[in-house]
Amino acid sequence: MAAKKVQSDSDFEKLLEQYDYNFKKGDLVKGVVCGFDSQGVLIDIGAKTTAVVPTYEAVDKGENIEEKFEKGQEAEFLIIREEDEDGRFLLSKKKVDFAYAWKDLEKAKEADETILGTVINTVKGGVLVEVAGVRGFIPSSQLRAKESELTAGSKIEVKILTLDVQQNNFILSNKKVYDDTVQENKDNIFSQVEVGQIVKGEVVRITDFGAFVDIGGVDGLLPLSQLSWRWIDHPTDILHVGDKIDAEIIVIDHDKQRISLSLKKLEPDPWIEAEKNIKEGEEVEGTVTRIKYFGAFVEVFPGVEALLPHDEVIEYQNENKSILQVGDKIKTHIIKFNPADRRIALSIHKQSDNQENNSQE
Repeated sequence: MAAKKVQSDSDFEKLLEQYDYNFKKGDLVKGVVCGFDSQGVLIDIGAKTTAVVPTYEAVDKGENIEEKFEKGQEAEFLIIREEDEDGRFLLSKKKVDFAYAWKDLEKAKEADETILGTVINTVKGGVLVEVAGVRGFIPSSQLRAKESELTAGSKIEVKILTLDVQQNNFILSNKKVYDDTVQENKDNIFSQVEVGQIVKGEVVRITDFGAFVDIGGVDGLLPLSQLSWRWIDHPTDILHVGDKIDAEIIVIDHDKQRISLSLKKLEPDPWIEAEKNIKEGEEVEGTVTRIKYFGAFVEVFPGVEALLPHDEVIEYQNENKSILQVGDKIKTHIIKFNPADRRIALSIHKQSDNQENNSQE
């Protein structure tokens, strides 16, 4: 009889050893789903009784608890309340998921990764977004997309600006994704282009001094002077926003990431043809393209301008009793032609032989 009691005491000690644990609030424990009750999910963590994950600590509103948890499933849980009088621990699955999500977000921020978020709703000053179960905020200043286009449930690419788990501060940027993509495209383009290369582009902006042309992620400048061999008053004389054009690269500044383009480089140099067709002393008819205080410019050959000095302009006006204007047709004489310097001087009168000799001297 005594031997039987010893055996019973020994069994009881082994049973106590089986439940010799030291769980406390804040511990991360592994457990196995063993069932469900009115409170939530029942979890075996090796304690005297099953622990419970309340529904609000197991799933978000609208989620089905039995779809998210399966019997026999093993997972990690956080103890949020120590044993009650019934020996039951209270656990949280959402807090564990939240902690791991913050870890993943910290890695994403460190790597400057682009991540996908889900729009919750738009609020004053920006948009609320959920990323990996964590709610973040995109200020309006960091939005590339229009707020009106962002509806609840829509996806948006973002990068992390600030991340502070202590302050629960999670600020995101959609604009930075775009800016970084643009910069990456620029780097790729600058590694491939070279002076003299012909590129295709689209006119995206026009100013008084030229036009900006998108050549695949980089806006190249097409200066007014490079639009045509002919005189152009304003880029809109020959270009419009949206025009698709071919242009030649004439300057690449890698440090400032700037590219200059030319249209006239794609056309034959008119001065080469002019040298074959224009002779000093001959009479030519041309069109007045510009009038300055020092004289009038006259197009005497397609794309080639010559200068009629101011005193000659005055004399012409006195003889013809009319004011010379842009667009007027005028007959003049070539008194000096210097193709190397691309200069032609005009006169309304034919030179005498003595004047020609003096001019040559």
